[in-house]
Amino acid sequence: MATMTSAVRRPRGEYRKSQARRKEIVEAAVEVFATVGYNKGSLREIADRVGLTQAGLLHHFSNKELLAQAVLTWRDEDALALLGVPLPTGADLLRRLVDLAAYNERNPALMELHVVLSGEAASVEHPLHGYLVNRYAQVFGLVRAAFEQADRRGELRAGVDVDSAARTVISLMDGLQLQWLLNRGGVDMALDVARYLQSLLAVPL
Repeated sequence: MATMTSAVRRPRGEYRKSQARRKEIVEAAVEVFATVGYNKGSLREIADRVGLTQAGLLHHFSNKELLAQAVLTWRDEDALALLGVPLPTGADLLRRLVDLAAYNERNPALMELHVVLSGEAASVEHPLHGYLVNRYAQVFGLVRAAFEQADRRGELRAGVDVDSAARTVISLMDGLQLQWLLNRGGVDMALDVARYLQSLLAVPL
């Protein structure tokens, strides 16, 4: 006799189709939000891009805010995968930030998404404000921990303030993304990030 759990469990093929459809929706949302932002980006346009009705899209994401959060989570998971699993520590993680900057150059749509949504969500009234505040706190904690670990291992130059270093490298990477988008081909983000980090490290980057 089937248990209650097995009776309601989705067929595996149906689950895979649903996951694939959600991925399509997220990728379409990246393009729309990166182009016109969250406020002007419409669920109807996103649905049209993947051949769904708006009601069909809402079956997968019940509102625009949840869809935008899924987009940002997907981008962050992509970045974390590039950093490595398990996450490296100390100078090794800082080295991966250079790789991340190079990766961002190869994915301009993701940079546009980050720049546009971060700018919009600076307003405390924006639906994504709280989400991005928490995200920046997590990123700061991750980078600060890397500097702290590097300091304990003797990988950091004497006198470096780890809080300031973490804030500065995050600001540098964010600012370089905007400069790159405004001057494509004229900015080498990975090189500039590497130069800044090397100025703080007592070991080769």
